[in-house]
Amino acid sequence: MATADAVFTAGDRNGGMLTARLSAMMFMQFFVWGAGAVTLGLVMQTVGIGNLIGNAFSVGPIASIAGSFLLGMAAARYVSPKMLMVILHLLGGVLLFMLPTLLTPATGSTFVWLLLGYMMLYMPTVGLANTIALKSFGDRTDNFPFVRAFGTLGWITAGLIIGWAGLSASPQIFRVAAVVSIALGFYSLTLPNVEADKPSDEGIVRQVLCVEAFGLLQQRSFLIFILCATLISIPLAMYYAYASPFVGAAGITNVGGTLAIGQMSELVFMFSMPWLYRRFGVKPLLLVGMLAWALRYALFAIGDGGGSLWAVYLGVALHGVCYDFFFVAGAIYTGTIATPKGVNAQAQGMLTLFTYGVGMLLGSQIGAFLYAQLPANPTIADWHQMWWYPAIAAALIAILFQLTFRDNSRGDHRMGVTA
Repeated sequence: MATADAVFTAGDRNGGMLTARLSAMMFMQFFVWGAGAVTLGLVMQTVGIGNLIGNAFSVGPIASIAGSFLLGMAAARYVSPKMLMVILHLLGGVLLFMLPTLLTPATGSTFVWLLLGYMMLYMPTVGLANTIALKSFGDRTDNFPFVRAFGTLGWITAGLIIGWAGLSASPQIFRVAAVVSIALGFYSLTLPNVEADKPSDEGIVRQVLCVEAFGLLQQRSFLIFILCATLISIPLAMYYAYASPFVGAAGITNVGGTLAIGQMSELVFMFSMPWLYRRFGVKPLLLVGMLAWALRYALFAIGDGGGSLWAVYLGVALHGVCYDFFFVAGAIYTGTIATPKGVNAQAQGMLTLFTYGVGMLLGSQIGAFLYAQLPANPTIADWHQMWWYPAIAAALIAILFQLTFRDNSRGDHRMGVTA
């Protein structure tokens, strides 16, 4: 079986079949996440458990820390990535089918706990999907951005379908995600049978804790970058948790489709990031990304369902600048710092720990505190007051970054642009 798969994979490399197979995997991978996450805040507010939105959006960061680092890194040593994808997506699909039954005021807390269980299964599959794609391509890693773009397309498609079907405020979003999760579980049986990671000389505990990568924080520039990345992830979490109920309060009915505009803009900027990085260097890109966050929340703070509705749409469309200019450029910068030390994988994991873990966990809880100050059914004016907090915070973080960060990763200054 393994031999046949190896032959099939080798044949794929002579054409486009391998890319097509991996693109389909990535499409479904992020369709599942997008279907269940894009309008979750609106769904919870609609069923009367809006006070738990912050807790619900805290489970993803917790799962990023525990699931990805423990299950994703440890289990992948003993089970092939392909079989882990099968197991985790099939089990996750079962839990997704159960989640809508718990979306009631009486069972809201149980819903959050079950959602945590699901995210513990899902988050490791993000890294596993990347691993399967990268190992399947071998030296042809230049094909990976194209395949990863299908993940963004999957997220966009999920939002469009949810909006078109009128499910933006319905618990049935989880059943849509469940169907695709189970389909992906079975589809994963057909994926290339790449090998599990081989144990290295370093102990598993040291690898999970990214001990070598933490040594990079001795470099002042990288320490400041990690600090600012963690801080900017706090307002990022507030967008993911509360954008959907805010867009609904602005009078927009197709909430899922509207929020998909953000992923469309992300797709536009994604392919340009390597060129922009080479042309301008890391500091201008990171600074523009931070300022875009401040501008986005300022637009939300003035946008309403009347003459200023354009500000809501523009704020959503800025997602491509907000995300790609900071997080994609930040991942490239982390690679330039970590590669000479031979700890690229650990450093990327550490970046995930601080941003999607620590930063977004703090952001979810701070957002929950601010949301608790709003009335039970907040008006657009109530939302305006809330959005000024992350707008001001993002602006202050950008100022801190501008004053303290210097890019020492390369001796040149990239065509005259200094850091």
